[in-house]
Amino acid sequence: MNSQKSWIFCCFFNFLIACVFGLLMRFMYLFSLDFLNYSFLLHAHSHVAMLGWAYMIVYVLVVHFFIPKEKSLKPIYNRLFWLTEFSVIGMMIAFPIQGYALFSIMFSTLHIVLSYVFCRLVWKDSLRDKSPSQKLLLTSVLFMMLSTLGVWCLGPAVSTLGKQSAFYQIAIQFFVHFQFNGWFILAILALFLKQFQDKIDEVKFKKFYFLMIVSTLLTVCFPVRWFVEKDILSYINALGVLLQFGAFIYFYKMLKPQINHFKNTLDKTTKSVYGLALCSLFLKVGIQLLTIFSNLAQVSHQIRNFVIGFIHLTTLGIITGFLFGILLQNKMLSPNSPLLKTGVKCFISGYILTEVLLFLQGLFFFFGEGSISGYYHSILIFSILLVLGLALIMASLTTKRSVI
Repeated sequence: MNSQKSWIFCCFFNFLIACVFGLLMRFMYLFSLDFLNYSFLLHAHSHVAMLGWAYMIVYVLVVHFFIPKEKSLKPIYNRLFWLTEFSVIGMMIAFPIQGYALFSIMFSTLHIVLSYVFCRLVWKDSLRDKSPSQKLLLTSVLFMMLSTLGVWCLGPAVSTLGKQSAFYQIAIQFFVHFQFNGWFILAILALFLKQFQDKIDEVKFKKFYFLMIVSTLLTVCFPVRWFVEKDILSYINALGVLLQFGAFIYFYKMLKPQINHFKNTLDKTTKSVYGLALCSLFLKVGIQLLTIFSNLAQVSHQIRNFVIGFIHLTTLGIITGFLFGILLQNKMLSPNSPLLKTGVKCFISGYILTEVLLFLQGLFFFFGEGSISGYYHSILIFSILLVLGLALIMASLTTKRSVI
């Protein structure tokens, strides 16, 4: 296995473990597992999914597409990857056993420090071509660094005001917001635009880029509003989501002339994955528009099903959808493998079915209708499809010839 192929396999291994943790949590709603702590498992699931799958596979693709070949072969990239994987394995073991405690904090802190090294390398080694994708990538890296300010505030927040304080909660939300909406979304859009060989309308891109950055900065007010009773925060968030809507109108206009030619170069599996990613992206923008209405903004974080549904929309639909598309388009996953095709179908089915069920149950709660009958059994069965899909994709990686 060459190094980049083993990197990709390793990322899918992390993703599979994160999904197994998620499956165990769904299992615990129906059957008692006394040896497992639900909230510890939740921390393990979220950290491994975000830092073990999304971060690591973005690392692989950024090195592949944005770092010139002679620089990407430097030993530092390989060492940094495996050191970062060591921190992920540490979190994988420590979080389910002890939750937030000494070892899990040590490993997650190590991950942040290593991510700074990665940021430095990207700034130093990536192509200086001032292309739209390059601009988005460097901005995403800045957002990643900005997000970690939230983590460094956690220690002082706990020691001065405690875990229940608004300061502590806001620090967490600050980190999560800029990780997802700043670092991950912009990095995958940079990788996506790279697939167009940067043949896009620069004027429309500049408008998209400007609106996107301003909206990302403004919409952090949405989670802050949960802990600070200030109406001005709702108005700032409303402006942010309207600007985000404008940004994606320009995004659509910018890609429209290229989209037919682009689609014709893709096979059926890759098309369906990209389609899912784009639908999820526009759905996310639409849902965020609804938070302009204060009663909907209120329930969006009070009904847990909406929260989980929205997080999965971002992580599984948008981030993973685009990443799968890029991997397939560039033959880093073998699009002709029957195992892979079945795996992708299973994964997409599991994602769509769990999302529909989560949002449907959320609506039932919203309208005071109580639980959907057989909800926990159904969501457990649908979640098995996600795990099965990933297992099949991993199996296809072990059987296919290397094309990287």
